[in-house]
Amino acid sequence: MNMILKAGVAGIALLAAGSFTAAADTPKDTLVMAWVFDDIISLDPAEIYEFSSSEYMANTYDRLVVQDLDNAGAVKMQAAESYSVSDDGKTFTFKMRPGIKFSSGNELTAEDAEFSIERYVLMDKSPAFIMNQFGLTKETVKDMVRVVDASTLEVELDNVYAPSFFLNCLSFTSAIVDKKEVLSHEVDGDMGYDWLRTNSAGSGPFVLKGWKPNESLILEANEGYWGGAPKIKRVLARNVTESATQQLLLQKGDVDMARNLTNDQLAAIASDSNITIAATPKATLWYMGLNTKNPNLAKPEVRQAMKYLVDYDGLANTSFKGIGIKHQSFLPQGQLGADTATPFKLDVAKAKELLAAAGLPDGFNVTMDTTNKTETRLLSASIQNTMAQAGVNLIIKLADNKTTLTKYRASEHDIYIGQWGSDYQDPHSNAEGYLIAPLAKRNQWQLPENEAAVLAARDEKDGAKRAQMYMDLQKKAMEDSPYIIMFQQVETAAILNNVKGFVIGPTFDLNLYANVVKE
Repeated sequence: MNMILKAGVAGIALLAAGSFTAAADTPKDTLVMAWVFDDIISLDPAEIYEFSSSEYMANTYDRLVVQDLDNAGAVKMQAAESYSVSDDGKTFTFKMRPGIKFSSGNELTAEDAEFSIERYVLMDKSPAFIMNQFGLTKETVKDMVRVVDASTLEVELDNVYAPSFFLNCLSFTSAIVDKKEVLSHEVDGDMGYDWLRTNSAGSGPFVLKGWKPNESLILEANEGYWGGAPKIKRVLARNVTESATQQLLLQKGDVDMARNLTNDQLAAIASDSNITIAATPKATLWYMGLNTKNPNLAKPEVRQAMKYLVDYDGLANTSFKGIGIKHQSFLPQGQLGADTATPFKLDVAKAKELLAAAGLPDGFNVTMDTTNKTETRLLSASIQNTMAQAGVNLIIKLADNKTTLTKYRASEHDIYIGQWGSDYQDPHSNAEGYLIAPLAKRNQWQLPENEAAVLAARDEKDGAKRAQMYMDLQKKAMEDSPYIIMFQQVETAAILNNVKGFVIGPTFDLNLYANVVKE
């Protein structure tokens, strides 16, 4: 498969003259994808908190429960066969599905589920806060997560929460690892962390066979998968950051699927009868995070001015046409209380007035950390141009997403541009992320009044009142938050017609390969 990446950019010029797909020459039993997955930092489920690694997790691990693809906002059982809630509403009891085996051959039991949830909390990596909100902390988790017997797990919470809210959270944070296998690789009490960062120990439909950061990801079918062996024997993903190169590889038949085409490429292949375009709106937003540790960005007038220095409409009609919907609030369309108003537009005069009011009539210099992805580069270049019209000199710092994310999480940025997706299909996910943590923390904008309002909205039982509370939170955030939210993602995949069954789910952890076939 080395030929996949040998296609030179020089060949792209041929596409302008009009070329059509050759017969696909990828192996019949292998799905080959051109995809940008340079955000992967770790393959350990207790640390996974990126788009690409979450997709990997969805295809290699089973979770207690998962989002139901056929019923938006609902969950369905996966490794758990059923659940019940105690009379006081604080203890959830899960009955494990019999007959599940890990790829190692070990049987999956309630003990593995207990160990996995404890790892999430005890390792205290990026997704741990999702479980912390239920009182599951380093000090309490071993007492509150309990094995009753080999097929029964209990999880006690610190308070009464809506069952749907807790289950939605578990749909991201309950990937079950093989306790015996993981602990056989434990070093100095690390719970197998060093090993699991680059290996898999799951019971999902695929097994990791190789990962080279920024280069390749290879999965092989788990022939003993309890839900039925995948129809494809392996998945080979190649990290191809240039969308034009992805198009070239697809039309030559060197890959079966291109995952990151922009509007130009989508338009270029629209008449190619050998390619099908799949598209699904995602609960994922393109945004800029402005670090208020920077004294200029700490000024509300500056943040508001910069919201008027993005050409939302121009981008929506060019680079982001077909791959993004103009959106400016922190809740994506489709979630309870989402505000679809778009009050901001490119208005240089208004931005200059706000900058003058902030004491910066001549503008200022500021850096922005930008990933190698074609979409991000196009977005950054446009924003750099429009910001300059008001004297804001945006200095772009380009790197792979693993590097930019690490810097962003350490709050070492001025501006970060990228994507944020809901961890679970409840408005609290984004409200907490943007207004409490982790995004509020990364951008040094944690306000006690925001936390109180977010928690009140989370706990409101009346649906109409809850929706209005989220509307109010979004309007306030539009006025003074350090976020410039621009688009809601429409995820697209350009797929050769002989490939069927690839699933683009509503969230980043529901893109699935198990039903892929090549005719």
